[in-house]
Amino acid sequence: MSSFEVIGGKQLKGSIVPQGAKNEALQILSAVVLTKEPVTISNIPDILDVNLLIELLQEMGVVVNRINQDTYQFQANDIQVDYLASEDFRKKSGRLRGSVMLAGPLLARFKKAYLPKPGGDKIGRRRLDTHIIGFQKLGAHYAYDENIGCFTLSTPALKGCYMLLDEPSVTGTANIVMAAVLAEGKTTIYNAACEPYLQQLCSMLNRMGAKISGIGSNLLVIEGVETLRGTEHRLLPDMIEIGSFIGLAAMTKSEITIKNAGVQHLGIIPEKFQQLGIQFSIQDDDIYIPSQESYTIQTFMDGGILTISDHPWPGFTPDLLSIVLVVATQAIGSVLIHQKMFESRLFFTDKLIDMGAQIILCDPHRATVIGLGRRNTLRGITMSSPDIRAGQALLIAALSAEGKSTIQNIEQIDRGYQFIDKRLQSLGAEIIRKA
Repeated sequence: MSSFEVIGGKQLKGSIVPQGAKNEALQILSAVVLTKEPVTISNIPDILDVNLLIELLQEMGVVVNRINQDTYQFQANDIQVDYLASEDFRKKSGRLRGSVMLAGPLLARFKKAYLPKPGGDKIGRRRLDTHIIGFQKLGAHYAYDENIGCFTLSTPALKGCYMLLDEPSVTGTANIVMAAVLAEGKTTIYNAACEPYLQQLCSMLNRMGAKISGIGSNLLVIEGVETLRGTEHRLLPDMIEIGSFIGLAAMTKSEITIKNAGVQHLGIIPEKFQQLGIQFSIQDDDIYIPSQESYTIQTFMDGGILTISDHPWPGFTPDLLSIVLVVATQAIGSVLIHQKMFESRLFFTDKLIDMGAQIILCDPHRATVIGLGRRNTLRGITMSSPDIRAGQALLIAALSAEGKSTIQNIEQIDRGYQFIDKRLQSLGAEIIRKA
């Protein structure tokens, strides 16, 4: 098992470019199955989860050509449908949560699909109800085989309909949209997710010949078409990595410029870090964070303790709550972190407490952080990364701590962040990767 050895307490300096968005990549890569024609995608992050999906597409019969470091061309003109029923497909797709988004395109184009139980992070229950109920409303039938832990979906033909989602699931909405674009008639999806990455997916599908209106709202209307054509698409910068770099700069008193940050797509993210007292300026499409000796958490207007919680877009993304929690440990003031969506995502706080942070874990969904303004500097310890986002948060904590930290199970970090050790080393971080 690989690990990072981190010598903390060093101020960093320089510029860094965020990788392409992982969560967008998993949707966009799944969509290449919808057409026989070539689809070219650029700014693809070189990370484990994305590479696993590309490998899975190849084994399904998609022809994959790597044009340069971050650009690939995909052509799904000879999909091996029988492979989708194989144990090998179930095992490989079950390793990756994002593989569930292959179901919509496969169902739309080949009238059958297989949904293994989700893999990915151990951050709590991640149900597939929204996906499957949406497919059912479009005319699909499903069965679950307990022996192999897999849902089988089939349909004589998908037909458009009206549906009101019980939750604005991003992956659920994406999956249903990809199924509906080739369905017969009109599909209306109310309470749809409207994240920038889903907007990107819908815009790409429209360039391929789909007819989707309401993009950016929670009411999508899709007129089904018979076929889709090829296109080119560029992924947005990863907003989670951008938020992580803002937090890293504050924690380590560093001067960092985040280049090509896709500022117009960040929504409320910059405001939330400003509520923690972090100063930065936006210069064209770059974010400049100056070195700060201290930062003070804001209170509500009535003097009440600040609460930061996750919420569907345009609310604050749950993927950055781990970063906010870590950053708050070295702030002046207190904040309540409320993680509504996943019941296990705050369980990494025990490592921060061992490092000297003042945190009260109220329950699986809430933690109160008492920031002491660097009077209690974090100390290096040995710890293990439980999931992608917590792993990045622990890396930031280690970089700000006194002494040496060892982070084990860094495969979790590698699943979401490309060459993060080398990229941070270029800013002056002391990180050693050990096999």
